[in-house]
Amino acid sequence: MKTTPRVLSGIQPTGKLHLGNYLGALKNWVAMQDEFPHECYYCIVDLHAVTAPYKPEQFKQNVFDTALDFLAAGLNPEKSAIFIQSHVTEHVELMWLLNTLAPLGLLERMTQFKDKKKQRQAEAVNAGLFNYPVLMAADILIYKATAVPVGDDQLQHLELTRELARKFNHAFGETFPEPEARLTKGARIMSLTNPDNKMSKSDVEKSYVTLDEEPDRIKSKLKKAVTDTGAAGETGPGARNLLTILGVIHPASVPDFEKQAKQGTIRYSDLKTHLAEKLAEYLGPFRARRAELASKPKEVWDLLDTGKEKAAKIAQATLVEVKEKMGFV
Repeated sequence: MKTTPRVLSGIQPTGKLHLGNYLGALKNWVAMQDEFPHECYYCIVDLHAVTAPYKPEQFKQNVFDTALDFLAAGLNPEKSAIFIQSHVTEHVELMWLLNTLAPLGLLERMTQFKDKKKQRQAEAVNAGLFNYPVLMAADILIYKATAVPVGDDQLQHLELTRELARKFNHAFGETFPEPEARLTKGARIMSLTNPDNKMSKSDVEKSYVTLDEEPDRIKSKLKKAVTDTGAAGETGPGARNLLTILGVIHPASVPDFEKQAKQGTIRYSDLKTHLAEKLAEYLGPFRARRAELASKPKEVWDLLDTGKEKAAKIAQATLVEVKEKMGFV
């Protein structure tokens, strides 16, 4: 089965993207536009976002904010299809068809589903949350994607996608490639307030730095960041997280602070002040690009429409092929 090499990935529109989103995902996506001999499809996965409580009046703004972040980070509409998931309805139709092949037991064993089920009251666990991995599989397979940039926490979902591709191919004939994981390269950025957990938009606001954060707010958040001391005077996870961030945005500064940490002479207030200055500089070009884009909302929505048209052509062709093989009239 000969297929066009394609990359597919997406981020939920649950608020402005933060430093962890950029260093863990977006930065790699931008590189893939040039480094990979692939067609790239990057979507704002709004259908996934509604599996958790949300405010409808804020939802459209969140989608627009995510689009601004995609574009300001360097995703190029001339090189990649950038679009809103729900605008390509074939995602949902393929999800339903894949549901007929998805093993119930495997969905029940999904780690993320079990974790979220523990976090919520039973009545708050909706079917969408349960079927989330099948929609993710449809997102990937509708484009016959061959490469999917993911973190470790999404590998189980990708394996389900591969299994569904195999099951469909076995039942109805060769149709889907089994997509390969492209593990995200780069630093794993942790919460500023709870450095044992990844930086997350769902956490308290002071725990993350958005990509358009103003310098004064960066300074304020870093000033309050946890810098606990590890056992026997070792550098704790909070301080290691700050050094990790500094190592990405200004690596020349790291050796001196690491030397101080080993000697037990490090002043965390100096580290925080220095990191705040370098981070404000690092994010400066992004803030400027984002502000310019925000002043031209029609152009942004037009770019998303163009991306939708490109994505829809592939998705529609795939769905026609799938339905024909499944025997639909």
